[in-house]
Amino acid sequence: MTPKKILYGGDYNPEQWPEEVWEEDMRMFKLAHIDTVTVNVFSWASLQPSENVYDFTKLDKIMKMARDNGLNVCLATSTAVHPAWMARKYPDVLRTEHNGTRRKFGSRHNSCPNSPTYRKYSVALASKIAERYQDFDNIVAWHVSNEYSGNCYCENCEKAFRVWLKERYQTIEELNRVWNLAFWGHTMYDWDDVVVPNLQSEEWFWEYTRTNFQSISLDYQRFQSESILECYKLERDVLKAVTPQLPVTTNLMGFHKPLDYQMWAKEMDFVSWDNYPEWNAYPAQIAMCHDLMRGLKQGQAFWLMEQTPGVTNWHPYCSLKRPGVMRLWSYQAVAHGSDTVMFFQMRRSVGACEKYHSAVIEHVGNENTRVFREITALGEELDRLGGKTLGAKAKAKVAIVFDWDNWWAAEYSAGPSKLINYHQEVTQYYRSLAEANIPVDIIGVTDDLNGYDLVIAPLLYMCKDGFDEKIRGFVKAGGSFVTTYFSGYVEDHDLVVLGGYPARLRDILGIWVEETDAIVEGQSNHFIYEGERHSATILCDLLHLEGAEALSTYEDDFYAGMPVLTKNKFGSGTAYYVATRSDKAFYDKFLLELCKEKGIEAVMTAPDGIEATLRENENGQFVFILNHNDEATEIEIPYNGKNLLNGAEYKAGEMLMLASKDVMIIEVAGEK
Repeated sequence: MTPKKILYGGDYNPEQWPEEVWEEDMRMFKLAHIDTVTVNVFSWASLQPSENVYDFTKLDKIMKMARDNGLNVCLATSTAVHPAWMARKYPDVLRTEHNGTRRKFGSRHNSCPNSPTYRKYSVALASKIAERYQDFDNIVAWHVSNEYSGNCYCENCEKAFRVWLKERYQTIEELNRVWNLAFWGHTMYDWDDVVVPNLQSEEWFWEYTRTNFQSISLDYQRFQSESILECYKLERDVLKAVTPQLPVTTNLMGFHKPLDYQMWAKEMDFVSWDNYPEWNAYPAQIAMCHDLMRGLKQGQAFWLMEQTPGVTNWHPYCSLKRPGVMRLWSYQAVAHGSDTVMFFQMRRSVGACEKYHSAVIEHVGNENTRVFREITALGEELDRLGGKTLGAKAKAKVAIVFDWDNWWAAEYSAGPSKLINYHQEVTQYYRSLAEANIPVDIIGVTDDLNGYDLVIAPLLYMCKDGFDEKIRGFVKAGGSFVTTYFSGYVEDHDLVVLGGYPARLRDILGIWVEETDAIVEGQSNHFIYEGERHSATILCDLLHLEGAEALSTYEDDFYAGMPVLTKNKFGSGTAYYVATRSDKAFYDKFLLELCKEKGIEAVMTAPDGIEATLRENENGQFVFILNHNDEATEIEIPYNGKNLLNGAEYKAGEMLMLASKDVMIIEVAGEK
């Protein structure tokens, strides 16, 4: 079935409760305007109590109850945790840790992705569930496993890694080349010489995980991401064989380093994810995750699969969501492309590690809580909003490139600084644009650059085969391109591209980087940009101009006077190089000037703390305005239109006090 409104609900685990509680759940869900539940996420142990016995009695009752009460169901396959009998009888299902220790039964994410046992029984269970419930017309999607994560270093994985490598490189000679195994006499003579890179072989822990052979560790990370993806695909395929009409997803986790979500998204019918920011997260941090999720499938709407109604249980400080924040963050997800507002969990558990994680129904067990009142008010509002914004897309002229291979490779690098942090570097650029309400797409290296005026690729350490040609064509055609220090060093296998950094990007940028200075934490160099002094930290590239012009130079140390910010005309476009990490004031000024040069407009000009996005679909254009401030803030209404949340109509230029944590969704009258 196709939803006709923003789906509202979340993870429901009635199997943890006696059946007399279920009727009360249904009453309270109706009060809260809950219309969708995700069920069967962690039920494998009860569904398959032994190897040859399946028992769907309780799930049958749950599915019937949901249907009888008019609830949509996102039906999970329950394969996120294998049952105890499987670990006891088939120990190959257990993961092995980075230090070589085989785990015992317990926790979750506890199955080896290359275990034949796990693959056999997870696929069998998914198939049986699909066959049993295929005729339920209230199922809106399949939910495979849950929050996939984690690496395994067992013998199953080691053998599978050898097969993966042989398919990828064909010959042992090519493997020796791409891993540079002449170094330290590591030449391999046979595929059986390959071992997993962990604390027993190439890796060690010194403040963070280090490796002697970055290419080996990089390939193993790729292999593990693909191995876990294969588990997802095996379940997806049996679900599709039975119910080809139903979409299949699994819940992602934002910028989750172990899994290449850009590869994963190609195998998902739609992207869904779980949003659990820490108490002190600033709005752009959360927005950037939403924009990543939207970008994984080139602007397609995603699902907010989980968020906490009130408080998490695993952060260092589990602070409450203040009044209005749950609603604000829910609409922030919708503002960036979500077609759902979902929670974990529907009723608080009585034991184990999530018993103090907030829920729609708290331990008191009734509707007389602040959280429930807020959830009910939001449910009423979403009912009124209906399907107006479903599938609405954002149009951006700015793209930021994010690449998992580059993330892994840059942070595996043997130097030059332990402070290298790819995700943080991308965040510097995203934040300045987002806080100016300039729409941004987060894209991968395989995505098309056409249609963008400004493309930013921070810390592009690994410039993959062909990506430089894509950038070259983009800039020649008139685009503006920005990259930063520690860019263009290596190719796809983490082998240095010879001839001088930034290698494949050298002609585009018009520079040569001769050396790089690591700046000790707490210290900095400096530079002047348009009359203001800014910090230069983490790394300082010492570069020479080869056609580019210097927009600013270093102030300090023996390389004072060398360029720190450059601009190069290339074809009809321009390429910029930022040779260091600087401060927020620099990024704010530099990026907004680039946008002004390219005629890139903000959704609206607003005071700090006011976020605005523009989305459009066949129903029209919608401007979301969110006040993240702790006080009411005066704004200027950007367009003629009606607020879909309260029916008020406005004229462009009208001034309004927007209450703290409040939200407006303006349906634009006519074309923007």
